[in-house]
Amino acid sequence: MNDNGAVIARALEWRGSPMALATVISTWGSAPRPRGSHMLIHADGRFEGSVSGGCVETDIFQRAGEVIAGRAGHVATYGVADGDAWAVGLPCGGEIAVLIQPVSDAGFTPALFGRIAAASARGQGIALSTDLATAITREGAIEGRFVNRYDPPRRLLIVGAVQIAQSLGPLARAIGVTPVVIDPRGRFLTAERFPGVELDDRWPDDAIAARHPGASTAVVTLSHDIKIDDPALAAAIRAPTGYIAALGSRRSHAARLERLGAMGFGADDLARIDGPAGLDIGAVGAAEIALSIAAGMVAGFNAKG
Repeated sequence: MNDNGAVIARALEWRGSPMALATVISTWGSAPRPRGSHMLIHADGRFEGSVSGGCVETDIFQRAGEVIAGRAGHVATYGVADGDAWAVGLPCGGEIAVLIQPVSDAGFTPALFGRIAAASARGQGIALSTDLATAITREGAIEGRFVNRYDPPRRLLIVGAVQIAQSLGPLARAIGVTPVVIDPRGRFLTAERFPGVELDDRWPDDAIAARHPGASTAVVTLSHDIKIDDPALAAAIRAPTGYIAALGSRRSHAARLERLGAMGFGADDLARIDGPAGLDIGAVGAAEIALSIAAGMVAGFNAKG
């Protein structure tokens, strides 16, 4: 999962300006950034993103300036360089290959940033292919070319504006997952209790269905009210939701599965629900329970690649 969302947003903000885009196209060993990671460089020196966490960015700046000035897009390879490792290299012991290309029709077509953002807003992914011989990127997955896939940003739809949700929201943000708290009970769902978090006061089944949850979305029910939790779980199961979890004891989860089974869901559908929610870390108190749920969510996302 590449965290390129900030780069895409910055590219749209800088639209029309001369820019270069650096992309990790391959890695070996303990490379600090995954394949597909971007770094965007503006002609005035501003930048967004990273390809190595700081090890080789100085050289990337120079190459980006040359590309903006007219040099063709090209690939640079970086690894441990003995005495030069701290200057231009990867002292962590890994090796990376980075493509540096102009943001133009001669490289990364500027309109592609908008297409990535539009697909993300629809909860869909998009694939782009680059001919490394020409450094030209176009939409679609083309065999034999470098293919980078852009999944929608990870989201967490928290059903139930309870105390655990107050800890879970900030934890989600800290690991790059955007939280949304859903609860039709106005007394629970207040900006004072959930500062800086998007709030949705619709009934959960309507709220979840309207957000078209896909592989990058998690739904976690916390309310302990079957009138709220069960419709939310049903809506999550009907969609290709990436991770579904429900808080409660094993006994209450067994009863929950019986109710959902009576609604027509089969064994495979019900097996998608992580219940009781989260990893078993012996959690005590709302904050630790939230931590266990966040860990379970990450495990669930990552297990699906």
